[in-house]
Amino acid sequence: MVKRYDRLKEIQRLDPERDFLEIYRLTVTYEFPWDVTRALELALYRTYAVPSIGRLLDETAELTERSQKRYDDTALLLDTVVEHGFETDEGRTAVRRINQMHRSYDISNDDMRYVLCTFVVTPKRWLDSFGWRRLCCHELGAFAAYYRTLGARMGIKDVPGTYEEFESTLDAYEREHFGWDEGARRVSDATLALMASWYPAPLAPVVRGASLALLDDSLLRAFRYHRPGPVARGLTRGALRLRARAVRLLPPRRTPHYARQNPEIKGYPEGYEIAELGTFPTPGVRGCPVPSRRPSQSPAE
Repeated sequence: MVKRYDRLKEIQRLDPERDFLEIYRLTVTYEFPWDVTRALELALYRTYAVPSIGRLLDETAELTERSQKRYDDTALLLDTVVEHGFETDEGRTAVRRINQMHRSYDISNDDMRYVLCTFVVTPKRWLDSFGWRRLCCHELGAFAAYYRTLGARMGIKDVPGTYEEFESTLDAYEREHFGWDEGARRVSDATLALMASWYPAPLAPVVRGASLALLDDSLLRAFRYHRPGPVARGLTRGALRLRARAVRLLPPRRTPHYARQNPEIKGYPEGYEIAELGTFPTPGVRGCPVPSRRPSQSPAE
């Protein structure tokens, strides 16, 4: 019978550099599947506040006109690597699809590195506030090693080495680059509408209000949203903390939970082929592809 902290003890017996995939998989599929899903949603949302990222996402219209498909495809491609690893056919196919899409646009290495940083830092900060426990140093090291590996497979240069370096890179980039962009605001509004659509219609305003209550002031300023009042923030964050206390008292998961099992994934009721996920950009349509100003950074993947 697995007890609540047994998997943490198992994680602490592993080596974060050598066993990073196993640690990452235990953490995100057994210990915190719901929390990491929410945190990664917030991680991607944060990137819209960088105008060069938010503007491009608006130009492609993937998040404003096909929000659910874009959400599904992103979650499923990232989830494939978690479930199958980097060295399998499935993992290689998922990374190849991610690379094919990103190479169709002129995205700077700095923006790519920043997005990678959000995947490392945002889950840690979410769990500090709303998790049933905090991540241990082995998990932080494994998160950093996992995304260093993904960054290398994506050809991203100057990827941070440690969690602390990921965090300082993210904070510095946001201080320098967060700002207003009309297109980014459209992408933000579409994303909030998508999340509200997952619940019965009468709850949509509540979901939107709760989502805004979770945003920090730097995001609210970038998108020019009114700052939610203390009651809305207190209720939203208090509810998440109560949930964490309840989860701590529950028996631990006995089977892994992958993102493909999430009810928010709605676009593939009959299943999917990894190689068919994502977009296949057409030259000259919605700004894609544009000539890259950078030399190729891509490995064989």
